[in-house]
Amino acid sequence: MAKKATASSNAAKKTGSKTGAKKSVKRKKPTATAVKQLDQQIVKLLNERADQIAELLRGEEDPAAALYDPTHDEQLLKTAVGLNKGDLPEQTLRRVFQEVISAAKRRIRVQRVVYLGPEFSFSHLAAIERFGQSADLVPVNTIGAVFEEVNRGHAMFGIVPIENSTDGRVVDTLSMFGKLPVRICGEVQLQIHLHLLANGPRGQITEVYSKPQALSQCRNWLARNMPQARLIEVTSTSTAAQLARTKPGAAAVASQQAAVDNGLTIQAENIEDNPHNITRFAVIGEDICKRSGKDRTAVLLQVAHQPGALHDALMAFKKNKINLTWIESFPLFGAENGYQFFLDFEGHADDAAISRVLSDLEKKAVRMELLGSYPRSLTIG
Repeated sequence: MAKKATASSNAAKKTGSKTGAKKSVKRKKPTATAVKQLDQQIVKLLNERADQIAELLRGEEDPAAALYDPTHDEQLLKTAVGLNKGDLPEQTLRRVFQEVISAAKRRIRVQRVVYLGPEFSFSHLAAIERFGQSADLVPVNTIGAVFEEVNRGHAMFGIVPIENSTDGRVVDTLSMFGKLPVRICGEVQLQIHLHLLANGPRGQITEVYSKPQALSQCRNWLARNMPQARLIEVTSTSTAAQLARTKPGAAAVASQQAAVDNGLTIQAENIEDNPHNITRFAVIGEDICKRSGKDRTAVLLQVAHQPGALHDALMAFKKNKINLTWIESFPLFGAENGYQFFLDFEGHADDAAISRVLSDLEKKAVRMELLGSYPRSLTIG
């Protein structure tokens, strides 16, 4: 609500003083011609911005290697969003600039990225968030296939889910690090919103399809609101949406984008039990990320299968005051008894303290493999 003018400001108006209240500026009514002219300016400026990104990349000592720099890209996006003084949502502006960056990079080299498909799965959305739609985004059927494609050099990068704030670890992803020599070179954290999608009325739904993790993340809501429906697991949320499109009485738990792509109606929004439901995706490849100051490091560790061995190894973190944020254990493959451990902790391998931790771990290890150091990402809603 506008404040009432004070006596002094009223006096200023009467005397014509420049200290008086500002006159409101009337905005011109938009016309088709004015909108067209504005569109021309926007398109011209977006092209100029893409040209500059491409020229800067060409000026690098190794342009192809400079294409993947998540810290630089994130800073550029943060700066662009920070300039927003209007009503456009931050995520909308972020997407526009992400696609400009992606299109500019394509002029230097097409980045081939494999992800756990099909299209409009959450892994696909994570791939779009990191690489943009000008990259060559290729769906595959399993997490193992993502690793295989990267390991064979058929793709530059892969996107795989690694953990969820509700369900915890993604076993298929973590186990693959012990099978193939693939590095972690980035992450994407997505706020996961799940919706009930269907082709017909909610009262006619008898089956609800989705991948196991999505059903698990909505189990309480589904039990309260859809007790009559049978829950059926499928390979992905996108597959569930396709079934809901064609099968009478079927519904899907999937993303908003899946609803748009399949022409489905959102029967209920945000049905995830945890309103802060976040999935972290790992970017896998061969790139080595520079220190950003806000990094994670991941290690695969095997220690002697005897009492106290793991405790002794983990003392390296306390000794060097490093925060160990995540540890998971997996049985060794084959006939050998024992376990391997996936460790995730704060810091970069180039940090002095992390270097000491890695050295101490290696002294206690039967086998240790540095999976990578990479910048922590913002959570994208």
